[in-house]
Amino acid sequence: MFLKGVLVYLRALEPEDLSFVYEVENDRSLWEMSNTVTPYSKWILKNYLENSHQDIYEAKQLRLAIVKNNSDRLLGLVDLFDFDPKNNRVGLGIVIKNLDDRNAGIGSEAVKLLIDYAFETLHIHQIYVNVTVTNSASIKLFSKFGFQLVGVKKQWNRVGSTYADEALYQLINPLNED
Repeated sequence: MFLKGVLVYLRALEPEDLSFVYEVENDRSLWEMSNTVTPYSKWILKNYLENSHQDIYEAKQLRLAIVKNNSDRLLGLVDLFDFDPKNNRVGLGIVIKNLDDRNAGIGSEAVKLLIDYAFETLHIHQIYVNVTVTNSASIKLFSKFGFQLVGVKKQWNRVGSTYADEALYQLINPLNED
């Protein structure tokens, strides 16, 4: 186990995660959050999993599986992306696949584990998240950890035939604040 909490642990992706990743990446209801516009093939995702051993400095991202303690059931994925080692910042994203597993503390614990890892192990200065302004669950989740709204990108994402505003939140590492 990589990072362990009370409810879940985070671990590296494994080849046997292919079906789960395929379902998440091709779930059209999640595309708005990930800015995806086309489906992924199993072949592409298999190649991605085969190369997921690269560290964050090489790949500029880190995707981990969120797994339920004591059952090893895969619940979701959490990512550090757009890693910028010069400016010491990284984006964070999370998805919990099944609606029944949401609002149960799983996402909170996964985010907390990843924030601690980013700040304490990678010595990241700041983490940012992009959230559609109508996504109250994500806003509540990230605000809980001290992420602060720093701006709103007007009509940033096309959703169907309309455009949605996207908020930018950031969290400065309290160990590095001047």
